[in-house]
Amino acid sequence: MPTLDAITAGESHGPALIVVISGLPSGVPIDLAFVNAELARRQGGYGRGARQRIEHDAAEVLSGVRGGVTLGSPLAIRIPNADARLDDPTRTPPLTRPRPGHADLAGSIKYLTTDCRPILERASARETAARTAAGAIARCFLRVFDIEAFGFVRSIRGIATDAVPTPATWQALRALRDASETYCPDAAATAAQCEAIRQAKIDKDTVGGLVEAHVFGCPPGLGSCMDWRDKLDARLAYAVMGIQAIKSVEVGLGKEAADRVGSAFHDPIRFDRSAADGPTLGFVRDSNNAGGTEGGMSNGQPIVVRAAMKPISTLLRGMPSVDLTTKEPATSTYERSDICAVSAASVVLENVAAFEVARAFREKFGGDSLTEVRANHANFLRLARMMPLDPPSATLA
Repeated sequence: MPTLDAITAGESHGPALIVVISGLPSGVPIDLAFVNAELARRQGGYGRGARQRIEHDAAEVLSGVRGGVTLGSPLAIRIPNADARLDDPTRTPPLTRPRPGHADLAGSIKYLTTDCRPILERASARETAARTAAGAIARCFLRVFDIEAFGFVRSIRGIATDAVPTPATWQALRALRDASETYCPDAAATAAQCEAIRQAKIDKDTVGGLVEAHVFGCPPGLGSCMDWRDKLDARLAYAVMGIQAIKSVEVGLGKEAADRVGSAFHDPIRFDRSAADGPTLGFVRDSNNAGGTEGGMSNGQPIVVRAAMKPISTLLRGMPSVDLTTKEPATSTYERSDICAVSAASVVLENVAAFEVARAFREKFGGDSLTEVRANHANFLRLARMMPLDPPSATLA
């Protein structure tokens, strides 16, 4: 069965970032302008640092595409680094004072070095540009099946929007998000969030927040209840937790489920024949507290994933640390960084979640070409709408 996968390579200040995507069928139209727009959005947002004024991220397709469509072979993308200085010791000196909260100390011990530079170069959130590109490519595939992803900032330092994206409202909310300096679809919340970020810069500090992604149009049955490793919600949590600086992941109502009784949490099921041609197959809900997954499988409702991003580990004022060469007390080293990268994290989350949905979609519907995948998808929906089918015993007889 085809498995969609992606592997990234590259360092923060190396020549380039690389992502290799395998498992796409042939015939998928690749919208490179869309991919580059997502890369540009990842670089934006109020509170970003000087690096974003240096880089102008753009994807260069190295393989896997001919005439704007996939070949079915691995698709390789290169994102050049303008600030490529990894091999210049005068511009990337050894770092021996690890930053609390970063990979510096744990990595230096793991790799038996007092220089944290090699660790921070790979652990840097710069790597998320490659994963954003992979997600945007996967979305080109999902769009063929009318599956769309929408991500935004839910809150920064507790300043939140109460926006509720739905299949009917998400496009209007996207316009509001795109007009926001913090990628929050709420003008009042945006203004207050910007003020909190400004104050953090004055205090030489950093701030974090909550980011959220919704995936609309998923058919029921992605993922599996038969093997815990195939559960869609578990796979989403794993992928999202792998984004730099993410410290918790929720699906649907998340931790709030612990404070509710079952009748106030579970989403009642109704059947609406007028909706039978849609992704829900007519099975509709008045709420979506489960976040579009039940038993590790998509249930036809929008997939909802939320993640908490911690404050950036690099502070202008530094933090108490230790010099690894002397073991004496020291202040952590300052590396050029952001005051707030929550906006960027919302873009990464949107694309990482979409990639994981696309991975589950590929496993469900297989196929070497887009034509075959479309036929498999259409046939599954046809059979699902025909239920109840004859029981297996009757069919075999």
